[in-house]
Amino acid sequence: MYKRILIANRGEIALRVIRACRELGVETVAIFSEGDRGSAYLELADEAYCVGPTKSALSYLKTDQIIAAAEVGNVEAIHPGYGFLSENAHFNEVCRSCNIDFIGPQPEAMELLGDKNHARELARSAKVPVVPGSDGLIDTEEEALRVAHEIGFPVLIKATAGGGGKGMRVASNDLALKNAFSQARNEAEAAFGNPSVYLEKYIERPRHIEVQILADHHGNVVHLWERDCSTQRRHQKLIEESPAPNLPDKVRSSICDAAVRLIKKANYTNAGTVEFILDKDYNFYFIEVNARIQVEHPVTEQVTGLDLIKAQIRIASGEPLWVRQKDIKLNGCSIECRINAEDPDRDFQPCPGKIESMFMPGGPGVRFDSHAHAGYIVPPYYDSMIGKLIVFKPTRQEAIACMLRALDELQIKGIKTTAEFHKRVLSHSEFVQGAVDTHFVERTFMD
Repeated sequence: MYKRILIANRGEIALRVIRACRELGVETVAIFSEGDRGSAYLELADEAYCVGPTKSALSYLKTDQIIAAAEVGNVEAIHPGYGFLSENAHFNEVCRSCNIDFIGPQPEAMELLGDKNHARELARSAKVPVVPGSDGLIDTEEEALRVAHEIGFPVLIKATAGGGGKGMRVASNDLALKNAFSQARNEAEAAFGNPSVYLEKYIERPRHIEVQILADHHGNVVHLWERDCSTQRRHQKLIEESPAPNLPDKVRSSICDAAVRLIKKANYTNAGTVEFILDKDYNFYFIEVNARIQVEHPVTEQVTGLDLIKAQIRIASGEPLWVRQKDIKLNGCSIECRINAEDPDRDFQPCPGKIESMFMPGGPGVRFDSHAHAGYIVPPYYDSMIGKLIVFKPTRQEAIACMLRALDELQIKGIKTTAEFHKRVLSHSEFVQGAVDTHFVERTFMD
């Protein structure tokens, strides 16, 4: 086990890692930008170093500054959290060249799976279903039109790099495809420095199902069942839950087994998430692998009883998996609501500012992961999430009731948040029935 770890992140996930390390008896080194100077959670780390100005590009994305902090802090490993450098294979390689362990997959697997086109090819070789589409990258409008006519409209143009919905466009006819093709390439180039795109059949009203996996350095791989992340807007998740509602057991087992096959094929280690879409007939198709811990990992922790951050650290330090697949059971239901500093009534516009007062909910089955507090100033420079409200109950009906109660208790004054919006979603008949698809929010609340 490590003695000292640097956390290359900020906010909620940095605090989450600090807490896990403390329970493992591991010392922590935190980093911060000038914009986060004075944040209360930094006091819980054993040391903290400023790595640059407020802008992420000059601080949290600054490899040389982070490595310098790691060397001064005399750490053995770096936990990247999520976002920032968590899926950056180059940063991973730099850590390795400096004899610092990266708490995540090896850079080769990260690079392979980070390219969606290569990941699709790997999925095919592992006999994991992929959405019908182009055999490789599409370079011209003419080629895009040919493939579209082969698989049938509507089609989806997708950037091979990055995520978050950038470089993605839906086209329902030839003219729309011509326009969307150049738009997707331009957006991908601007966002990821890579204009490459591919084409696939657009699955209408799909569900978003993802499988949590753990893989050690000794060839052992297990899945921790699935999460449903269909409640989202513009490809950004809002509410996640485990297990996925109304999912036949046979499909649940098949999708989890497929995730394990793919991870083994990629020689992947540590924690990761294999993402799928599910159509109305319960056919599932591989989308991508997120080679890091996910924001929504707590719901899996709640239903399996496993601490995923501790698991990441133990695996990275060389320990073999201490659980077998047959021992990992699904118990109860967990739901997570992302509490963002946004105004849902103004198209989810970010609402940075000072939190004047804050009352965090509690009681049986309630967990609130947050670095925010009364007096905290939510900066305008980073992701708007200020906390994650998680509930765990024996049944989904009870979990929904508990979440509504917890959202009622949550009080954050001084800024707008998404708390009231979540109550509207959780009370909607489609959500209660477990009939949500990825377009539910736009169709129901944003038209």
